[in-house]
Amino acid sequence: MKKNWYLTLFVLLVITSLVLTACGGAGAVTSAVKTEIGKGEGEVAIVDWVGYVESGANDKNYDWVTQFVADTGCKVTVKDAATSDEMVTLMNQGGFDLVTASGDASLRLIAGGTVQPINIDLIPSWKTVDARLQNAPWHTVNGVHYGVPYQWGPNVLMYNTKVFPEAPKSWNVVFAEQNLPDGKTNSGRVQAPDNPIYLADAALYLKATKPELGIKDPYELTQAQFDAAVELLRQQRKLVPKYWHDATTQIEDFTTEGIIASSSWPYQVGLLIANGQPIASTFPQEGATGWADTTMMNSKAPHPNCAYLWLEHSIQPKVQGDVASWFGSIPAVPAACSGNELLGAEGCKTNGSDNFDKIAFWKTPTADCGDGNKTCIPYSEWVKAYVAVIGGK
Repeated sequence: MKKNWYLTLFVLLVITSLVLTACGGAGAVTSAVKTEIGKGEGEVAIVDWVGYVESGANDKNYDWVTQFVADTGCKVTVKDAATSDEMVTLMNQGGFDLVTASGDASLRLIAGGTVQPINIDLIPSWKTVDARLQNAPWHTVNGVHYGVPYQWGPNVLMYNTKVFPEAPKSWNVVFAEQNLPDGKTNSGRVQAPDNPIYLADAALYLKATKPELGIKDPYELTQAQFDAAVELLRQQRKLVPKYWHDATTQIEDFTTEGIIASSSWPYQVGLLIANGQPIASTFPQEGATGWADTTMMNSKAPHPNCAYLWLEHSIQPKVQGDVASWFGSIPAVPAACSGNELLGAEGCKTNGSDNFDKIAFWKTPTADCGDGNKTCIPYSEWVKAYVAVIGGK
């Protein structure tokens, strides 16, 4: 469990970002929409999820940076972030051009004026982006685009195949105390992410297992629904010895700490399998939350020309397929699913491309329940509640 000082710092950072968002108001953008791309400034700085911007340092076969630098003269610098809240904080601090934001961060960045509208006419390959993503509500406001879709995928149930000879069918293996197929309890052997948006996973599970709660959208929860999700996580807390904060930590926990089941990303699953670990993943019967990530530009981007060049580069089929192969995600450009040597003929299907309509994609919870009824619980309350759960309160 994270130390109390980290929890305090985490709350302060999130509340600060939420205050900045609230003060900014929708559309509070300081930069006009760009109408042409000038000469590259020689650099582009990106906040990303680990594994999203690879230059061959981890594996020479996975490199979609070197050629971009050679073609444009724009050096690429990267800052990996572990959570969406960290991404919002980094972008609010300034100095970065782009961020690969998930849906639980993107609208906060837009509302706070932290990111600027994107002129899709300056991105020739925009037309190749999946039509389901082009106008997605997590990056499009009043018909204005604030980013370019990058990758998407589910939050899968990762499990140890020695403990589970057959894939678990339900998320209950991480939510309810029980004996597992190896005859041992799951207590002390399961994990959950150190991320308040995980409340939506609990709500999605309750939507399927307790229909009397009336949950329709796991991100739009009334007080009673929210309380039920928090209580489920309090019960889960008794089972969880350690919450994972980043991909590297979770990989270590599954390798050396005896963790055998957890919500995870396909990225960790792929690396653990590549390292010879007895790991697999599944999409449980209750469904899954997921992420659809968008590359967004800071409203005060120091290198906007190089940033636009990267936006175009990021949706080339070769890049899209290579990213999907490395990260275990699904390309935002459907053409990338064919003819990519690293991804393979069945790569997109293996990564979950058939599950788009079954995924509850991350979005920032607000007081608006989606029907104009402002009785839902906003994200600031999710943060407070989840930090309390992790702290054993």
